[in-house]
Amino acid sequence: MNIFRIIKFAFENIAVNKGRSFLTMLGIIIGVGSVITIMSVGAGAQSFVFDQIESFGSNLVGVLPGASDEEGPPASVFGVIITTLTYDDAKELRKIPHMVAITPYANGNANVSYLNKTINVSFSGVSSEFIEVEDASVEKGRFIHSDENESVAKNVVLGNVVAQKLFSDDDPIGKKIKVNQESFTVIGVMKKRGSSFLTNQDEQILMPVKTAQKILLGINHVSVIRGKVDQKENIPLVINEIKKILQKRHNIKDEKKNDFSVRSMDQALDIIGNVTDALNLFLGAIAAISLIVGGIGIMNIMLVSVTERTREIGLRKAVGAKSGSILSQFLLESVIMTFVGGFIGIIFGIIFSSLIALIVNYFGYHWELLITPFSVLLSVSVAVIIGVVFGFYPAYKASRLNPIEALRYE
Repeated sequence: MNIFRIIKFAFENIAVNKGRSFLTMLGIIIGVGSVITIMSVGAGAQSFVFDQIESFGSNLVGVLPGASDEEGPPASVFGVIITTLTYDDAKELRKIPHMVAITPYANGNANVSYLNKTINVSFSGVSSEFIEVEDASVEKGRFIHSDENESVAKNVVLGNVVAQKLFSDDDPIGKKIKVNQESFTVIGVMKKRGSSFLTNQDEQILMPVKTAQKILLGINHVSVIRGKVDQKENIPLVINEIKKILQKRHNIKDEKKNDFSVRSMDQALDIIGNVTDALNLFLGAIAAISLIVGGIGIMNIMLVSVTERTREIGLRKAVGAKSGSILSQFLLESVIMTFVGGFIGIIFGIIFSSLIALIVNYFGYHWELLITPFSVLLSVSVAVIIGVVFGFYPAYKASRLNPIEALRYE
């Protein structure tokens, strides 16, 4: 029997029990669809994070509280409060050659009210150089002056959305608002900046960093320090100087005992790339488990099929069918079911990935739909391999049946 006849018989036998065949393929469909979706979402998330970091500019350096090794971020990135960086640290770092601008950040959340309107917003205490570091600009009024930090001035600059929510079309400049029951004067409104790292920059307010520390937060430390370097080529030199200055200020003699971490944007991209690659691999492996479950389901159904068709196998062998033909037929049935299931899974995976991309973009974030040929090829290849591996035993069992005993089977 040639290969085309074997394939024809395999399709005919699968079509005899369409419902059972579909349920058998369901595990493969779910597994392949999950792998495609997870790998697509992982690639999209990685691209999203890279775009967000690159949007800050390639010539930025960040100083984070807490130690870390070269391969990963410090604990402060994961929400652990570390108090090793101060406003005075930032002032000292500003003196480094090639440092164009620098700003510390003291971050928090507050209820902001004007007349009968109250909203909850995030706030950041920053320096006057925030505008240059963040490449931001003011739409109305002015930004914070350098002397307002030293005087702990209760002035505030509103994000575009905050100004709209509180004042509608009225001019907010010079108006008094309450921030956690403290009275602040509105001195400016920022131009629209959009979303960054799942945070809408237009829904925050900005104030002098010392004002945020002393009046709203009651702290002496800052959350992070970010600086802008004149040229990308000078970043390694600036990072080295930052380490020297902070080690001296914090009385650190052993570099291994640093209580801070310094990262450039390129380093941040490398670290995040390593983390997201490992996470994608881990999630893909979890999704692939469902493929194994699907393979077990196929093996079970193929064993049932061998039992049901015992007399047919005996008859075919009695009229001269070779064991190899029987093995090939049952093995092909298994592979065809996994292949078809894999193909359907790819379609569903693409559909789900597209829906996720549409939903994320609907909420104002740039999310690319990334479905690589590698993920498709990998999913289908694994599905076919599973068909061969889990289909071999039932096929082998069928090929080894004794024709006389098979013909007697009831």
